[in-house]
Amino acid sequence: MSARWRAAFGTACAALALAAASCGRAAAGTQTAPATASVQTRGVVIDAATRKPIPHAWVVVDGAAQKVAADGRFASMAGVTVIDARAPGYQRARTPVTGDAPVTVVLTPFRPKAVYLSVYGVLSPVLRDAAVKLQESNGINALVIDVKGDRGMTPYPSAARVAIGAAAKLPVHPAPMRDFAALVAELHRDGLYLIARIVVFKDDPLADAHPAWAVHDAQGQVWRDREQLQWIDPFVREAWTHNLDLAEEAARLGFDEVQFDYVRFPDAPGLRFAEPNTRANRTAAITGFLGAARERLARYNVFVSADIFGYVCWNADDTAIGQQIEQLGAALDYISPMLYPSGFTWGLPGCTRPTADPGQIVRRSLAEAQRRTGLPGVRFRPWLQAFRDYAFDHHEFDADEIRAQVDAADAEHTNGWMLWNPRNRYDPAQLPR
Repeated sequence: MSARWRAAFGTACAALALAAASCGRAAAGTQTAPATASVQTRGVVIDAATRKPIPHAWVVVDGAAQKVAADGRFASMAGVTVIDARAPGYQRARTPVTGDAPVTVVLTPFRPKAVYLSVYGVLSPVLRDAAVKLQESNGINALVIDVKGDRGMTPYPSAARVAIGAAAKLPVHPAPMRDFAALVAELHRDGLYLIARIVVFKDDPLADAHPAWAVHDAQGQVWRDREQLQWIDPFVREAWTHNLDLAEEAARLGFDEVQFDYVRFPDAPGLRFAEPNTRANRTAAITGFLGAARERLARYNVFVSADIFGYVCWNADDTAIGQQIEQLGAALDYISPMLYPSGFTWGLPGCTRPTADPGQIVRRSLAEAQRRTGLPGVRFRPWLQAFRDYAFDHHEFDADEIRAQVDAADAEHTNGWMLWNPRNRYDPAQLPR
């Protein structure tokens, strides 16, 4: 090793140690840089376009994740044959290690432009193929796929669901796919970035299997929402473990990102939980679960994201559901506010009819989220509306309205965007090109 590299890595190791000390707490499954004398693997993470270092990227060395230094460098005691790396705004990458030479890990900038597929959508060749073809017609380069949907169903036979007694059967065809990993690999070969959506605390089959874990009403009865579905108490750690088992399944299947939805308390008054229903307790439960997810998934080098209510970008409190926006960034690579104009039924100051100006809703909400968190736009990827309005005049959102939302997200420099249509039907003529 040359004198220049020895000097550089001495500085890098010192910087990493200082960063670890200032962090306040280190996640399990992560490590800080070792003393220079013990270094066996060393390198730098750079941007493929600019060739400049990427500060504070993540690398996984021998199953342990660590953040690189501000100059993009990292060092480890472990001797390995590959380095996995990722950073917000980039594709994750795997780089071979040859001998003891320093490794240059190159990450390619990437902005997902995604559409959503439910359990039924991904299992339907018609709907799935139509979504894949949007890559050619509209530049769609990513899919959000239900790994556990709103009704607790999975598109494949999940070992985690069987083990917990919550394997929900699909009521109609198609049947679950036995070799789901093969489909994931095929979609990757098509050049698509794949996001595994996991609905966490809205879980009717899990509540059926474990009634003691369910949310209860003021009379002590199991509570059901407007869809007559049961929820799981977010304070129940056994439910955390189960959902993390499922997230780990998704990582092993080959997904690039695990996205948690319904990672919140139900938005209804008068409910009973295992702990007092206070703001501090709620936010601790949600951030605790997300922190546990980052720890569990660290070795897989997958991105971790979560969906939040649109009004969470604006409300000073946790919106009574445990989502306090200032507390979410530490555990997540991406925060995904649901910025559907139809969801802003109370409007915004100066905007009383959100569906008449959908771009304003998206632009102002993202700007407010960045202001409050201090995070850059690349740490956000919003959900946008590609479905019929349900709150105002019930019209279908057309190409102009969808384009206005996309342009607003682009203007705030987000890490792309995701289009939601519950029927999984996306007309190329109505989508951005």
